[in-house]
Amino acid sequence: MIDKQLIADTVADAIKDTDAFVVDIRVSRDNDITVELDSPGNLDIDTCAAITRKLNEVLDRDVEDYSLEVGSAGLTAPFKVAGQYLKNVGNRVEVLTRDGRKLKGTLTSVDADASPLSFTVTTQVKEKAPGAKRPVLVDHPETFTTDMVKSVVYLIDFK
Repeated sequence: MIDKQLIADTVADAIKDTDAFVVDIRVSRDNDITVELDSPGNLDIDTCAAITRKLNEVLDRDVEDYSLEVGSAGLTAPFKVAGQYLKNVGNRVEVLTRDGRKLKGTLTSVDADASPLSFTVTTQVKEKAPGAKRPVLVDHPETFTTDMVKSVVYLIDFK
């Protein structure tokens, strides 16, 4: 079986001078290797191709056959690492909590140094102020840790 640490080290070396970061590396029993990357900016195909070339140089198909897929983490895939949370500060996200609540709001802050990672999502809630005739939208920030949620995804909104 192919050494996952060798792949992780090779990818880390390949992206050290870029703003890209590793989201996930998977190696199946059949040696199907998947490397998911992301970047605060744009992750282009040239970066993925360069990483693929580096991995092909390090791995030997004569010793062990493998398939290799290097690409960006999907737009609708749940966040897995701190870099994805930091990248999406200011964007709308959908949070599914462990207690079954689903809320949509703006990711307003992230504490990547906290263990587990902590983040704040601000939702807008209609509240009726005392003496007001109509309810108004009020920002309601709520702080979560990654162990309190099942998933956090970028919210694609076509409005």
